[in-house]
Amino acid sequence: MDRLQVGDKVPEFTSKDQDGTPVKLSDYNGQKLVVFFYPRANTPGCTSEACNLRDNYSELKSAGYELLGVSADSEKKQSNFKKKYDLPFPLLADENRTVLNAFGVWGPKKFMGRTFDGIHRTTFVIDQDGVVEKVIDKVKTKDHAAQVLE
Repeated sequence: MDRLQVGDKVPEFTSKDQDGTPVKLSDYNGQKLVVFFYPRANTPGCTSEACNLRDNYSELKSAGYELLGVSADSEKKQSNFKKKYDLPFPLLADENRTVLNAFGVWGPKKFMGRTFDGIHRTTFVIDQDGVVEKVIDKVKTKDHAAQVLE
């Protein structure tokens, strides 16, 4: 798994959001973008992470950021998650793992003594030119917006 690093150009990608609308990296050309990857919608950690970003959304927008959440959940699951918690940003349903693989966040994980493939909770802050400015791999789910803004 080769994860994108600071200074890497993010490869162009296209995926569908919670409503089935195609979303491309190039849709965000000229804008700062925060792409946060989370293991599964509606789980405790992912919910507190998404809600923390929601609660600090105006601050993130004021700092010039657009946000995109990504997991391998279906459009229906992403749509329910977005509606249930009133999330103001798109959630990509990356079921075929195109975006996950482009960023290098899919791979072996250990949990309770067993190893399996899954999503590594990671956030990428991307500049206006599509270059990775910051990688957050020790995500504090309840205080994530502060990590992005620091």
